[in-house]
Amino acid sequence: MATAAEAAAIPPQIKTEAPYIRPQEISLPLPKALHTTAHIHLTLLETCTMVFLTTSTPGDSGWSVKPMGSFIYAMPDRSNPRNTISTTLYHLPASVEYTARLAKILARRMKIPVYVGCSIDPVALGLLVEEEMEGLTKIVDVIMKRWEETRK
Repeated sequence: MATAAEAAAIPPQIKTEAPYIRPQEISLPLPKALHTTAHIHLTLLETCTMVFLTTSTPGDSGWSVKPMGSFIYAMPDRSNPRNTISTTLYHLPASVEYTARLAKILARRMKIPVYVGCSIDPVALGLLVEEEMEGLTKIVDVIMKRWEETRK
């Protein structure tokens, strides 16, 4: 039987992967959505990326609870680089389409698997399709800029 000193000298059996950088929290105003701020929690790991998105408006109280939203895993298709494969891990009807679209875009551009959690509901925000796409484009651009900065 090992003594306490010997047990303390045994290295841990689990190796953890450190992120390239610490998780980042980014806030940006959504274009065309008055007084609406998108909040991004971005974790860039060596083998995958995790993104969590939500919105806030000036009328939201600090104690209001927002739904988790949808959670989707997407990865690039190795046989066809223009396709992505995705699966819904948690489904909330109001946000699943927006979340899936974002996850597929990021997986295709980063060429690694991504996990995306998102509670953004463009319909509840009263956005038109063009406004929704403009907001999505801005979010993708911000995430890809951070991604490219860590890969240099």
